[in-house]
Parts: sequence; C-alpha cells; structure tokens
Amino acid sequence: MTISIGNDHAGTEYKFAIKQFLEDKGYMVNNYGTDANDSVDYPDFVHPVAQDVENNKVDLGILICGSANGVAMTANKYQKVRAGLCWTKEIVELIRQHNNANILCIPARYTAIPQAIQMVETFLNTEFEGGRHQNRVDKIPLSC
Repeated sequence: MTISIGNDHAGTEYKFAIKQFLEDKGYMVNNYGTDANDSVDYPDFVHPVAQDVENNKVDLGILICGSANGVAMTANKYQKVRAGLCWTKEIVELIRQHNNANILCIPARYTAIPQAIQMVETFLNTEFEGGRHQNRVDKIPLSC
C-alpha cells in the first residue's frame, strides 16, 4: 500500500513520526510535506497529496497542519477526495466506515504524536461499511 503525506510547519514532527511508523509497517510513503519548522503555506503541500489520491496514484493520504481545517478544506476541493478532520480514533473509524474517507487530516496543535499514530493505524485498518452509507456517499456531488 502506498500513502501520500503532506504537512505544514505545525506538523513536521508529526509527519516524521507517522512516516517512520508507516515505513516500519511496510508501507510506501510519498512525502510532500515540509521537513522544516519555518512558516510555509499549507496548500502547497495539500495539492500533491490530493492529486495523488484523485488520480489513484496512492491508496490513501494523510495531511497535518495546526488545526487541520485548512488542509481539509483544500483537499476537499478535489472531486474524488473525501478528507476528514479527526482528533480521536473513534472519529477516524466513522470517517472510514460511514464516509469512505480517503484522506485523514490531523490537527497537530490539538493531538499528541502517539494519539496521531493511533489515528493513522485506525485509518489504515478500518474498512468502509458500504450499504446505506454508500447511498449517502453517492449523494456527494462530484461538482456543483
């Protein structure tokens, strides 16, 4: 499985920890995030991740910024992206089970690194339930 990851300056430490966790589990990781703590513009790191997901170049994406709102808003502009902002593993389970989310957005300023890694693990190990949830996902328009 291949995962694209992107982050701004608020998520650099998180990105390194998550990337190491994923690689230790045997996942391939495309790193589009900044490797520094200097202020950067988060959309610059969201676009390549969202494009990879939209074009089926990867299986899933992970985005990290301070609140995760900006990365989620940017990623969700892509037609085939369903990015979910999460701060607990229970919410992660729901975005996968009910919404078939393909990008996990993590708020670095509101989660701890161990918590973020637990959320990533949940994201990878939770399947979409389909059924009535598929009907709802199908009602998300590809364009308005």
